Amino acid sequence: MSDVLPLTSSPTDVGRPAAEPILTVDGLQVSYGKVSALRDASITVAPGQIVTIIGANGAGKSTLLNAMMGALPATGRAEGIVRLRGERIDGWSIERRVTNGLGLVPESRDLFATMSVEDNLLLGGFRRYRAREVGWTQEIERVYQIFPRLQERARQLAGTLSGGERQMLAIGRALMAKPSILMLDEPSLGLAPKIVREILRIVSSLRETDVALVVVEQNARAALQIADYGYVLETGDVILQGPSGMLAQDPRIIESYLGVGRKRPEMDAHTPITLPGPGTTTEETAP
Repeated sequence: MSDVLPLTSSPTDVGRPAAEPILTVDGLQVSYGKVSALRDASITVAPGQIVTIIGANGAGKSTLLNAMMGALPATGRAEGIVRLRGERIDGWSIERRVTNGLGLVPESRDLFATMSVEDNLLLGGFRRYRAREVGWTQEIERVYQIFPRLQERARQLAGTLSGGERQMLAIGRALMAKPSILMLDEPSLGLAPKIVREILRIVSSLRETDVALVVVEQNARAALQIADYGYVLETGDVILQGPSGMLAQDPRIIESYLGVGRKRPEMDAHTPITLPGPGTTTEETAP
């Protein structure tokens, strides 16, 4: 059982008005053959809330997202209860989960490299096209408002984009399906610091669209700054949870994840990350 920091409200109240959870996970366990990857994980997400899951490599963070999405590899086996808007979905196919508003941007991004940026976005809305949803293509304009750079690169092949642009495209493509809850697996992985700040600013702004987010992130300090509530995974177990502000001040988190005592000044736990404003331009210095 995980430690829970003292609360004056429930996880679904933190950072948002009181609301029924949009996603609940109860006692989720995942194994690959005889190897246990996740044990008795439970999380709760409210509409419009940002929840972060932090932990070291191999802690089970990606496994948790994939299990919620029904996207475990063939060798993986999941047990436990996953509910979306109160309805149990752990037996549903991936397609049915997407249709009902669950989305995932995997760590690998999985873009179609030989297709244009715009075609990748349109493919993200294919389910809505197949359902003959009126006006579904208009969603691309909203994505371009969130990511103006994608509109500039609309005719460019996805495989020629920079790392930051590929991450923007992966998130934009997921938004084309109009999810009510979006899960992001390591959105800052491999990106230059300036682009990390831009991506996290955009992720934070998505709360204004009432999209709930579950963000898996190794950059614990940055994740806790944009999130309302956090869970700490360690070797398959949720060992700690609480409001993100309280987690950021917890000595165990500071020591293990916020880099106190390291030589690099940017890893000082007490140095805040300043996210650029909506009009700020950034230049990527690493692919």
